[in-house]
Amino acid sequence: MGNQKNNNQKNNSQQNKNNIAEDVKNTAGAAFHAVHKGLETTEDVAMNAVDATSNAVNNVTGGSQNNKK
Repeated sequence: MGNQKNNNQKNNSQQNKNNIAEDVKNTAGAAFHAVHKGLETTEDVAMNAVDATSNAVNNVTGGSQNNKK
């Protein structure tokens, strides 16, 4: 009976270790996805600013870079 108890404790300990490792992996994955989403959002905002600047320059210059002759 003592052997059975020791085996159960070992199995429970191993299962707990596996659960902790899985939780760490899931948390790291969620953190990665959150950072990735943040970077995508930052890129979108930056590109929108570039587009707006380009449009403003085109409006000021008449939209043509070949006006100089």
